[in-house]
Amino acid sequence: MFAAATLALLLTIVLALVRAALGPTVFDRLLATNTIGTCAVLLLAVMGFLNGRPEFLDLALVYGLLNVIGTIAVLKYFHRAGLGAGASEEGRL
Repeated sequence: MFAAATLALLLTIVLALVRAALGPTVFDRLLATNTIGTCAVLLLAVMGFLNGRPEFLDLALVYGLLNVIGTIAVLKYFHRAGLGAGASEEGRL
């Protein structure tokens, strides 16, 4: 059963890579990248369970947090055209 889950996750990663390569907009590519990150987190958790190594779950949690922070940073960059915009510059668009 876990082998089938691993194969399904790998297939999802391949399909998301195709979507990232063909996506017409930056947001399609970002969504595909976020999907790849989420599948990588799930793959780490499944592989850790299969190998009997529970510390893989800690790695998966850290990678998931980095995935969320990276997605927010990229969205902020494309929304404001820079990462250094402070609170005083929010009113000026």
